[in-house]
Amino acid sequence: MAIVLHSSPLLWTRLAALIFSCVAFSVAVHGGRLHHGTGDWCIFCWAFSFAGTLLVLLVELFGLQARAPVSWKNFPITFACYSALLCLSASIIFPLYFLKGSMGQSDVRDFRIVSTVFSCLATIAYISEVSISKARPGEVAGYMATAPGLLKVCETFVACIIFVFISDPVLYDRHDALKYCMSVYCICFILSVIIILLCIGECTGRLPFPFARFLSSYALLAVVLYLSATIIWPIFNFDPKNGGTKKRPYDCSSGMGVCVWDKLMAVAVLSGVNFVLYLVDLIYSSRLVFITA
Repeated sequence: MAIVLHSSPLLWTRLAALIFSCVAFSVAVHGGRLHHGTGDWCIFCWAFSFAGTLLVLLVELFGLQARAPVSWKNFPITFACYSALLCLSASIIFPLYFLKGSMGQSDVRDFRIVSTVFSCLATIAYISEVSISKARPGEVAGYMATAPGLLKVCETFVACIIFVFISDPVLYDRHDALKYCMSVYCICFILSVIIILLCIGECTGRLPFPFARFLSSYALLAVVLYLSATIIWPIFNFDPKNGGTKKRPYDCSSGMGVCVWDKLMAVAVLSGVNFVLYLVDLIYSSRLVFITA
């Protein structure tokens, strides 16, 4: 089996991401003393990014793209985008839980600082890979390499972060309106994941309806649903008339981690972020339908 090695900015960017993510989780496991479940999430982010990047490099090194069971026009950039977001989340969450207010041994703190630094470097490397791989104007590329495809990745990732905040502890069982918001997050997440899987598996041509029209219809539905959730969630969590709390509790400023009020605010902000992402997605999808027509 011939080994194909073409030096390019994309190759060096992937190698940098591979090294940075490897150092981040290796140092954290070796001396970080991660006693909180959040540490497992950060280790997963770095290890998952490392393993996937290694797989992409090996497939391209041995020229196995044609034999891969997925669309190689869509898979590498999709994975790179997810890795960038995962490493970014770890770069924020890890110091928040393991450096903020940390009074432990200095060597343990040093290990945690090193992991945070290399996590940030890995994030930059993956963002660079996405920037290099994304489709340019007039270029023929896979759907996931275009702006709407990358938006789908961001939408699903933001939804995952919402699920993390909303489920520990459970924040949506206090009122039916909050359960409706949770259903909005789930429905939009599932449909976006299905679209990504269809593109990676190159199954869009097997649908009984035009894929472009499906994208625009779904984007419109998601905009309406997220708009309602963006309005309803703050009303039933921060309005005193509906049992909410306007002011941030004093105990949220002390201690490690994120308090319940902060999690409620994070879900509200992320709902707005996803609403904007779906709105931009709708604009792109509508243009796609118009151009196809």
